[in-house]
Amino acid sequence: MACLSPSQLKKFQEDGFLLLEGFFTADECVTMQQRIGEIVAGMDVPLHCRTEFSTQEDEQLQTQGKTDYFLSSGDKIRFFFEKGVFDEKGNFLVPPEKSINKIGHALHAHDPVFRSITHSPKQPHVGGEVSPHQDATFLYTEPLGRVLGLWIAMEDATLENGCLWFIPGSHTHGVSRRMIRAPSDSGPGTSFLGSDPAWASDLFVPLPVRRGGLVLIHGEVVHKSEQNLSGHSRQAYTVHLMEAAGTVWSPGNWLQPTPELPFPPLYS
Repeated sequence: MACLSPSQLKKFQEDGFLLLEGFFTADECVTMQQRIGEIVAGMDVPLHCRTEFSTQEDEQLQTQGKTDYFLSSGDKIRFFFEKGVFDEKGNFLVPPEKSINKIGHALHAHDPVFRSITHSPKQPHVGGEVSPHQDATFLYTEPLGRVLGLWIAMEDATLENGCLWFIPGSHTHGVSRRMIRAPSDSGPGTSFLGSDPAWASDLFVPLPVRRGGLVLIHGEVVHKSEQNLSGHSRQAYTVHLMEAAGTVWSPGNWLQPTPELPFPPLYS
């Protein structure tokens, strides 16, 4: 974070998040949106792989947490969907382009548009509800605290269409829960260690972001977004960075590098 001013760095350290307005141009955002539209138009997801994405613990274990489609997605481009977009047979109830919650996890490796933006893993989000969580629940280094989220607004993110909400300073309280890969013979592919407290709703503050804004997110800060029930989409693009010096990527993380796609260095 050498590009931050002393006051910006101080605010990030105090709050656990920081907004940098106008980090990307409108043209860059449009290019990313157009490319995502092309990728979604060409998607072909078998019925048995159509997974509704959730950050709720019980739903995770019952849906993506027990599917190979999710667990082996770290080096592939795969699609995860909003709740209620399929019938009982897995057929779309809405236009496919309106069904996407998240695309992950290897656009950075396989698509030239997103590879040109950065050399780190990314996951476009369309604007579904994301329950309160800490990124370090899912992406954990040892020692802890070396994961940074970058959240790029490809469209305006407002109170109406699902902007981010944070509990300022919550990154100082540690990680309360972790999602880990379960042993291969234990049933579901993931399990949880610990549990989250009941975070009071009045602790959260909203963070509206105009198109092109970049939000820095400490790996341990508690944040969420509400379900987008408006008529306006809220496409965003997230990147997670790990500090490699002096840390070890936890072998318990659900996401693991593969021989085909090791974690790429940001600096070489």
